[in-house]
Amino acid sequence: MHGAPISTFDIDLVHSREPGNLKRLLKALEELEAYYRDPAARIIKPDESHLSSPGHQLLMTKGGPLDLLGEIAKGKDYKELLKNTVTLKISENLEVSLLNLETLIETKEEAGQEKDRAVLAILRRTLEEKKRK
Repeated sequence: MHGAPISTFDIDLVHSREPGNLKRLLKALEELEAYYRDPAARIIKPDESHLSSPGHQLLMTKGGPLDLLGEIAKGKDYKELLKNTVTLKISENLEVSLLNLETLIETKEEAGQEKDRAVLAILRRTLEEKKRK
């Protein structure tokens, strides 16, 4: 979404764990028919206690995989990350906040996973190109 030529098959979303937001999130997940990705093929639906934790909730929805993250990159939560976002208008009634490119790079460096390291060079190059413009 930042213009980097990278494909992904899921959406990673760091959500506010405030009670009011969790209720709205659960309603949205119901509409998306969300359930946990489970190797035993059990249908386990998320609940408020799951979503209020700092951990990762790996879900499948009717739209595809969705990873809900209570915290990322050394314990950074929604409130802390919000100051490092940019807003993208998806449609007339929908705007989303994305991590700015600098923070995205930082969180991938901190995560240290192979899949994250694999895209770092592309993200850094994209950032350099944006700074030149």
